[in-house]
Amino acid sequence: MPTSYQAPMRKDREGSQSHSQDPTSNLKTKSAVVGDILSRKGAAVIAIRPGETLGRAVEVLRDERIGALVVTDEAGALCGILSERDIVRKLADTPGQTLPQLVQDVMTKEVETCSAEDGLVSVLKRMSDGRFRHMPVMGDAGPVGMVTIGDVISHRLNEVEHEALQLKQLIVG
Repeated sequence: MPTSYQAPMRKDREGSQSHSQDPTSNLKTKSAVVGDILSRKGAAVIAIRPGETLGRAVEVLRDERIGALVVTDEAGALCGILSERDIVRKLADTPGQTLPQLVQDVMTKEVETCSAEDGLVSVLKRMSDGRFRHMPVMGDAGPVGMVTIGDVISHRLNEVEHEALQLKQLIVG
């Protein structure tokens, strides 16, 4: 080794560290909320009236490629929720006579809801514990969106992947 060689010293790197490597900027402090999902997927509410038939509901579910409908009255107030699972149960109970039945007779009337400010972890726990996959998001004037268990899991997986990348950047530098 040449005598003029001097190993790098810690102080030689001062000022060269980028902002992205700062632990305070890399670690997220805000917990994810339902509004984060709605801002990404949109806040469209696809609703049906209680007096419509299951036949009409099935068409809307098919055309919109969704698994549940919010049931609202004429004023837009939440009356219930109608899911594919509700329809399948009714099909098993009344084969060949299901589609003419009314939404109000089949829908789930006791609906678990959330707000855009609710944390995703608590919403996911409520969905898992209640064994349902769709949850209307309520605002001051009624439903403002719908989140699914798939939305929540996908968002959380993206967060975990991002957090892992940030930690890797902190460690590797």
